[in-house]
Amino acid sequence: MEYSYIINSLKKNAPVFKDLLSEISKEEYLWRPVPEKWCLLEIVCHLYDEEQYDFRARTKHVLDNNKNDPPKIDPAGWVKSRSYIEQNYNEVLEKFLEERKKSLEWLNALKDPNWKNEYIHPTYGAMPAEFFLANWLAHDYLHIRQITALKYKYLFHKTQTDLGYAGDW
Repeated sequence: MEYSYIINSLKKNAPVFKDLLSEISKEEYLWRPVPEKWCLLEIVCHLYDEEQYDFRARTKHVLDNNKNDPPKIDPAGWVKSRSYIEQNYNEVLEKFLEERKKSLEWLNALKDPNWKNEYIHPTYGAMPAEFFLANWLAHDYLHIRQITALKYKYLFHKTQTDLGYAGDW
């Protein structure tokens, strides 16, 4: 696995997130296409928590060769338990971007990490550090796609214009 490619891609995604999510009106960051789907505010809060408590924490946990279970996470439950909808959008976006910066500093400071170190999950089996690293980048791409789709739907909501001329979604 090409670890530098993944780390560099995580770095390149930071300004993508910043550009996609900056200078958004309150109406837009609270809008959702249907009640059960996340709005941009909830997505940003999720990205902030996942950066700290899932991907960076779990990658570090496995690289440190810690044989204990990694810290528990509850991404779906955090939406309510951490009151995502009540958070300050711009502050959380800045916090997420700062956490990404910290993650990149940490990743770039690693000296010969053993990406093959594994955590043995009782259900899923061996989960090496490289698994968490690759999924960290995949998580970025999934949310970039989600954000883009939400912005596309918001455009239709605002304009009520047939967007088919732009091409097939």
